[in-house]
Amino acid sequence: MLQHRPHTTVVLAMSADGKIGDFRRSPARFGSRVDKAHLEKQIAACDAVLFGAGTLRAYGTTLTISDPTLVQLRAQEGKPPQPVYIVTTHSANLNPEIKFFKQPVRRWLLTTTAGAVSWKGRLRTLHSMGTRAKECPPEFEQILVFETPTREIDISAALKYLATLHITRLAVLGGGELVASLLGLDLIDELWLTVCPLILGGNTAPTPVDGKGFLPDLAPKLQLLEVHTVEQEVFLHYRLQRSAD
Repeated sequence: MLQHRPHTTVVLAMSADGKIGDFRRSPARFGSRVDKAHLEKQIAACDAVLFGAGTLRAYGTTLTISDPTLVQLRAQEGKPPQPVYIVTTHSANLNPEIKFFKQPVRRWLLTTTAGAVSWKGRLRTLHSMGTRAKECPPEFEQILVFETPTREIDISAALKYLATLHITRLAVLGGGELVASLLGLDLIDELWLTVCPLILGGNTAPTPVDGKGFLPDLAPKLQLLEVHTVEQEVFLHYRLQRSAD
């Protein structure tokens, strides 16, 4: 029987004081090579990767699977070399010149009606300037529009749709606003958090879960599944506890 949504795992690296970036929201590159390999392994286990526009703007690129062993394992399972990379953004205000759009991956856009019109309008502008469509391959293979009555992204409906496309495992790579919205809708199953040996501080620095926050009685509860220490980093694996657990 088809599951109602993909099994969803958040994978993030953070400082010892719980920041996933500095107060300037610069790209978080403080994880070690071990952490990068860990992230690549988690991505390889998934059918799709989801991340917010803020995360994409910060990095300009995304991590792809480069380990030949992981690529081979995916091939043995009948999967393509790379998962689908899904950017979620309300406005779809993205720079088409960033390196992400040149990476050899399948790219989807999850947005609102207004975001879809904005992005498609950019393509029409290119065409009107004399650039033929066949000379400008679309940056996104698919544009998915799922919208609530208040014209926000309906992430719950989007995940249900992904399940119909046989996307059974989904990795979420940030940022904090996206993770907060998924937690608020009870759409996360697991978290992998890498604690890195530095302190960033800053009351505007992003955290793994931003948004409005949760009161203690209503806060999502976690069950610790694994703890691994590699040199100076600690890898924490949690499962979301639910009322039936």
